[in-house]
Amino acid sequence: MPVTTSYPGIYIEELPSTSRTIAAAPTSLTVFIGYTHPFKTKQFNKPVRIFNFADYEREFGGLYRNQYLDNSVAYAVQQFFLNGGSDAYVVGLEPGFHSLPGYTYVEAFAAAQAAVGSLVFEALEPTDASSVMTVAVSNTSVVAPPKTADITITYGSRVETYRNVSLLPGSPDFIETRINGISGLVTVSKASGAPDHGSFANQGPEPFVYAATPNPSWTTFNHNQFIDVFDEGGLLDKVDVFNLMVIPGVSHAGILSNALTFCERKQAFLIADAPSNYTVDAIVQTPTILDIIPKSTNGALYFPYLTSLDPLTGATIPIPPSGTVAGVFARTDTNRGVWKAPAGLETTLRNVTGVVAEGRMTDKQAGVLNEEAVNAIRTFPGVGSVVFGARTLVAKNLSFQQWKYVPVRRMALFIEQTLYRNLGWALFEPNDVPLWTALRTSVDAFMLSLFRQGAFQGTKPSEAFLVQCDSSTTTQADIDNGRVNIVVGFRPLKPAEFVIVKISQLAGQVQA
Repeated sequence: MPVTTSYPGIYIEELPSTSRTIAAAPTSLTVFIGYTHPFKTKQFNKPVRIFNFADYEREFGGLYRNQYLDNSVAYAVQQFFLNGGSDAYVVGLEPGFHSLPGYTYVEAFAAAQAAVGSLVFEALEPTDASSVMTVAVSNTSVVAPPKTADITITYGSRVETYRNVSLLPGSPDFIETRINGISGLVTVSKASGAPDHGSFANQGPEPFVYAATPNPSWTTFNHNQFIDVFDEGGLLDKVDVFNLMVIPGVSHAGILSNALTFCERKQAFLIADAPSNYTVDAIVQTPTILDIIPKSTNGALYFPYLTSLDPLTGATIPIPPSGTVAGVFARTDTNRGVWKAPAGLETTLRNVTGVVAEGRMTDKQAGVLNEEAVNAIRTFPGVGSVVFGARTLVAKNLSFQQWKYVPVRRMALFIEQTLYRNLGWALFEPNDVPLWTALRTSVDAFMLSLFRQGAFQGTKPSEAFLVQCDSSTTTQADIDNGRVNIVVGFRPLKPAEFVIVKISQLAGQVQA
């Protein structure tokens, strides 16, 4: 603040700094959208931030298997963290049965139950003909009180045993006290109308029966649930910043179209899965089948599905690639930078045994997919499975050649997000040379820091980027309308897709 002078001498006045530091935006904060555990998800339809798979298990219940329920999100999130991801939001949708083809809502997905004597056990895991849960009672004591027994709950390879539980409510071994909140498989309660002390059934295992057996023509997939997530002003729209979006296993054109529009508004990038029934031969012979995939500069398509060992069963299962690829994006951003294409032999996929049989391709087939803007995932001897493509959804369109490559588009989005989040201080400042200088200085320093990290093409700053903010960019008409214009340009690094080795014979020449 100004000093007050009174005596001859030296006075110190501290001046406010006009320089503003710009903090880089994140590059791989990923949003996952889809169905999560029907009984263990704490909050449906709300973005929940997680930093590891343990967070996901706590908030969304972890992995599960059921013939009626899509479980792609759980496996995609697991793959994301295993492959290098470290920060994500998850929007879990609540599954309910819907009739085909109009997806009319029928009922919520309900938990299976087993009646044992005067007790009702309710499953905390989804059950079906291939995922059976049973409850068995043994070592029953008929002395009253207390009435005691051993309870064993079995679900696949998971077994829980509770010994000497009691039906006496005041007992420390009371069955509800011993099981509820402790078991990961069931909750237990007194059957409606049963006496307070009830009785155990002394018999073999009782299977859990689903409350309303689904009709084969029903589905839990409802495209409107996904589209609602993208509402302007909705909960996801209020998330300050995210960079990547994954909707694992979903190739519905309407959903992808809305997702891409949303990503364009939020300056984010969609990692999309090709339809699960697509084969290499089908794409090569009839590339027009890809026309169902909406086109945008803010997205890329990956093919084929991957194979992985299911930790629940030990069997090899197919999984959509998007969650794994998102992890590779994050790993590449950390190790090399957002300007490096998330593809190549260094992008070995973790926790993957290969690709599905119908997705294995020759070099020539991979070339066709590349020209069709399909980013292939390939398996090479001694290397493993790697991402082997880096083109956006608009790569075929000559009008969008500047955004042909994934790293180029993501670099632009990164710069846009960073400047958007850091230049708010300039609002309502006097629109004249001091403001222009401060803006130009701040942005120039940020771009110079990127240049020094090797983010741009060019050997010196003047070749690599441009920052302008002066009377040539902001005219008097702009000032009168309250506008200040900053022009930021950069020379992006583009991936070397084709390495050409030219060999010739040198005849009649002798090396000294």
